[in-house]
Amino acid sequence: MKNIFLIFVELVFFVNISYSQSIKNDSLSLDLTKIALANQSDSYVTFPTDIGNIEPLMFEANISPSFIIRERKDARLIGVLTSQIIIRMYNEYSYPVRTPSYMPQISFYYLTGNKKSAKQTTLFGKIAHHSNGQNGDFYNDDGTINLLTGNFATNYFELGFIKTTFSKVHNAVKFFKSSFEVHPKSWMLDELHGKYNGFRWHNTFKAFKLPLSSSKANKRPNFSLKVETTWMLDAVNNWDTFDLNRLNASLTFYYHPTFLEDIGFFIQFYHGIDYYNIYFQNQLDIIRFGFMTEILRF
Repeated sequence: MKNIFLIFVELVFFVNISYSQSIKNDSLSLDLTKIALANQSDSYVTFPTDIGNIEPLMFEANISPSFIIRERKDARLIGVLTSQIIIRMYNEYSYPVRTPSYMPQISFYYLTGNKKSAKQTTLFGKIAHHSNGQNGDFYNDDGTINLLTGNFATNYFELGFIKTTFSKVHNAVKFFKSSFEVHPKSWMLDELHGKYNGFRWHNTFKAFKLPLSSSKANKRPNFSLKVETTWMLDAVNNWDTFDLNRLNASLTFYYHPTFLEDIGFFIQFYHGIDYYNIYFQNQLDIIRFGFMTEILRF
């Protein structure tokens, strides 16, 4: 599974370079709001058909509404306030929902260069919180992590950039995002020191394929592809510098059928640490299916 993800990552970055070489004149302009929304977390609900080593779930839901803070539509600087929550309902007696991830955050995006160009660079920063709403002891009596009621909390900031391009040849809008995420030790629980990865390098490639249409505005993507990688940089769990346990990688394919307005279907391959708060020491290799929202129009 690890080798498959590495091949996918290399392939997509090669395709990204090829796309950039094939771009001719700009024929699509994107305002900063669309760039920001395209790079926020997607809202989704999974089907109870996960394949892999995750515990049996009825569903996992990511609820991530975005509230835009801006002076006007063509502003160079905007803020995005997000009250993100991830919920897992387990396929067990009484179908419990355990320790949701509460991830409120505020992001700022600054657009550089020509506002009307489709080839743009955007700088962004984020301040976020991640906790599970529990106040029990972090450890059980036997020394294991208390997954049911153990307290988990950390705060972090993220800084990076987004490159936006439009390919006339492929009729696709493409984004490449790179950033560093930092959890200062004074911003996280003492119990997380040396166990939780507090310094991460993120890279994301995302492409939206637009329909062939005479209309030049309000095009809804037929499908999108997203590849995400994260490399853990700090010293945790006695991992070597190039230990593949430091790699998180995902590949998400989204299809938007014509008979649905704002949602579509997705399939995702994920390898890496569990992102569900206090479950962070679990390693996941899963394939999942579900519904995903898509309200962007280009």
